[in-house]
Amino acid sequence: MDWQVTPADGLSGTIAVPGSKSHTVRAVIAGLLSRGTSEIYAPLYSADTRSALQAVRMLGAEVVETPEMWEITGRGTSFTCPEKAVDLGNSGTTMRIITAVAALGSRDVSFDGDNSLRTRIMQGLLDALAALGVECRSRNGFAPLTVRGPLRGGRTAVDGTTSQFLTALLMALPLAENDSAVELEFLNEADYVKITLDWLARCGITVYASEDMLRYEIPGRQEYQPFSRVIPADFSTAAFPLGAALAAGKEVRIANLDFNDLQGDKKVFEYARAMNGDISQDNGEVVVKKSRLTGGVFDLNATPDALPLMAVLGCLADGETRLINVPQARLKECDRIACMSTQLRKMGADITELPDGLVIRGGRKLHGAHTESCGDHRIAMALTVAALGADGKVVIADGSACEVTYPAFAADFRRLGAVIEELKDQNE
Repeated sequence: MDWQVTPADGLSGTIAVPGSKSHTVRAVIAGLLSRGTSEIYAPLYSADTRSALQAVRMLGAEVVETPEMWEITGRGTSFTCPEKAVDLGNSGTTMRIITAVAALGSRDVSFDGDNSLRTRIMQGLLDALAALGVECRSRNGFAPLTVRGPLRGGRTAVDGTTSQFLTALLMALPLAENDSAVELEFLNEADYVKITLDWLARCGITVYASEDMLRYEIPGRQEYQPFSRVIPADFSTAAFPLGAALAAGKEVRIANLDFNDLQGDKKVFEYARAMNGDISQDNGEVVVKKSRLTGGVFDLNATPDALPLMAVLGCLADGETRLINVPQARLKECDRIACMSTQLRKMGADITELPDGLVIRGGRKLHGAHTESCGDHRIAMALTVAALGADGKVVIADGSACEVTYPAFAADFRRLGAVIEELKDQNE
């Protein structure tokens, strides 16, 4: 569904962002691997997490859903072998982790997804699994793909371009027959691996990590313990009400953020403060107001999902903003560096691509334009923020792509005072 967003001023109210996608997907797969019943409270209800639920169901987990929680009774490694390919929709996180997990079995398991998922790189993980004896077949390193184990453990190296390859191995190898060792030459997005290690510890799994997070020793023959946990709010999602308030807010309160959580994207609040954002705490809520922002230099290697919103804030800020050291942003649901550069230039931004980021020269008012989300949920939300701070209405083709991770995004923003209209398809 295409959207038309009207510029705003004076957004106000309280918003509670949904649960973390990163935590929810890991919880669902940990539930599958446990022998017993796990309880996931306040999970993220979205297309991506429902893809994870569907995947574990097809591998044999029993799932009971209520409005407050998901109950998952796991199988350990006694998987059901799906007769057809498991459709993972748009969920790259699920695809990476469940591929390694499925390799613990001894029969073919196949995975596929939508057109966007078929562009997400898999070769680095498949190479690491092949070195451990797993038979891997794919479309030149992309989905659709098939794996056949058993994954017995041993020594392997893995590409650190995306942390999800390492997370996949760390979640699967504790259940292998033999002890394992994993090495990397480099690691992007290290904070996401910290989330994985925390989940493993909570499930009774032992992993020994080097201080630089490039070497891991994983004892085999371990067992996941069932768990009960409340999913923290998603800081990657919280970036967008933060940005909307900085662009057009009278006073916006974000109610449910736990800054003690391990999510790396909580750093976006530090970035915004460094840009002179008016951000304070009051009675457990984060309070954000419209601000005269200033540019800066931001290393986004640990927070690649922040790039779309930070590009918008750079446009709204005085001076130059440099977003650097985030080449993996080109390998997400789309090439986010190229897409944000193209779409913001349509709105009058002075922006230049780097191989690993963007340079934005702010100080000029964004104007109305016809833009495209590129089918990417974070770009749809970032362009909405840009539209709120523009001087004319902005059309966002496929704005509803945001529902992949934030189904209530438009409704929540409307409650703050934003005008987001759904445009009828001209072909209907």
